[in-house]
Amino acid sequence: MTPSTRYLLGTMAVEEWRLHSRLFGGRRFALFPVFVACVAAGTAAFFAVANARVALLVDGLHLVVAALGVQVGTVGLVGRDALDDLLGETTLLLFSARTLPVAPRTLLVAFVVKDVAYYAVLFLLPLTVGLVPLVLLADLPAARLPLVFTTSLGVFVLGVATSFALVGVRTRSTLAASLLALGAVAALVLEGGRMLAYTPYGLLSGVTPGAVAGSLLLPVVLAVAGVALFRFDRRTPTRTADDRFGALHRALGEADGQGLVAKSLLDVVRSSGGLWKIVFSQGLVFAVLAVLLAFLPDVVPVPPEPGLTIASVLALGSFTTYNWLCQFDDTGFYLRYPVELSAVFRAKLLGFCLLALPSGLAFLGLGVVAFGTGTMLVGVAVFAPLCLYVFGVTAFVAGLEPTELLFDTPVFAAFTFAMMAVLIPLVVAAIAFSLAPTRLAVGSVAYASLAGVLGIALARRAGPRWERKALAGAD
Repeated sequence: MTPSTRYLLGTMAVEEWRLHSRLFGGRRFALFPVFVACVAAGTAAFFAVANARVALLVDGLHLVVAALGVQVGTVGLVGRDALDDLLGETTLLLFSARTLPVAPRTLLVAFVVKDVAYYAVLFLLPLTVGLVPLVLLADLPAARLPLVFTTSLGVFVLGVATSFALVGVRTRSTLAASLLALGAVAALVLEGGRMLAYTPYGLLSGVTPGAVAGSLLLPVVLAVAGVALFRFDRRTPTRTADDRFGALHRALGEADGQGLVAKSLLDVVRSSGGLWKIVFSQGLVFAVLAVLLAFLPDVVPVPPEPGLTIASVLALGSFTTYNWLCQFDDTGFYLRYPVELSAVFRAKLLGFCLLALPSGLAFLGLGVVAFGTGTMLVGVAVFAPLCLYVFGVTAFVAGLEPTELLFDTPVFAAFTFAMMAVLIPLVVAAIAFSLAPTRLAVGSVAYASLAGVLGIALARRAGPRWERKALAGAD
């Protein structure tokens, strides 16, 4: 008997809770949305006291949610790896399509729907609750909060559906997926205002027939297209393959004495999406910021300086590169071999620099074309040290399992406050840049450089820290 989609959804939801509650304890995992709500409330209160426009804050929330949705939509790549059982020692329910009478397409749909519900409860609802200070301190009507949650959920689903559709196209043609992505970005730049009126975001301006129809039909059409186009590669793997590890290991030379860098890079290459997912994730962040900065002069009196803004957010987004480098790893794997974890983290750092820095600097180069040389040079100067800081913090607080451990409330809190401590001053500097360009440019570069030094120090301490924790747990 074939299990129903409803049964699969329930099973996946139970397994999600069981996994995280066993990892962190039920209370610590349950406190995660509470922490998100508190951070959102503190941020909203700060901007309300600063007399920021409520409409702009709500727009920013939808922008963040849309970007999160597009990132979550790449779950199709993880789903493909899970269907082929490529996730190391982790075997998800998706792989059961090979052994149980369940269609892989049905499993994948249930997997995506579960993730949407998961993020809606863990992130979107707490973020909406975090807007309550705007009701108390600004002019946001309390009756508007349910609409904001509905539109943010709709924008999130639209982002997931868009990304998933591109993944579906990509399983058939990388070129077609790239052209579609470029076309979508160009359309947003040229006709962004008109297009947004027919998305869930358009409901904020008025519940019109066009906005309602677009909100309901657009995500459904994109999701159906993604599912229909998604190609499940069920071919038997070949028994021979080129020695890519040996060739890459030799090319890296003395920088990769134990082959750990080559292994990390090949883990990314052999997973679905390959190196293109690095470019896609950073390109997505750049495109969203470029569109936002293009429209900001019309809605705020002092728009932020593009170079600092784009570099700071791109650096924060490099967390996904670290996540992919560790996708198939855990501490226990390396403890079986005569390898020190310090060497593993050094290899991850080198792999991170080889993947995240060239792609990010290339997009900053595009920023030079769009916004001018002078305004982007500061961004180019701060990008690399900020990436090093993001790497060091993530390695220190989350180890080799960043996806799992960042759902542990204390770990996520430490990560969040560490990021805010560096990024908020740089965002403030970007807003005030026109007041003292030379001093703020020099100060921003110096501040980012100090953050980079701190990141390297944390990365060096990550190996001994996680090795002690692993050995203590083994006793």
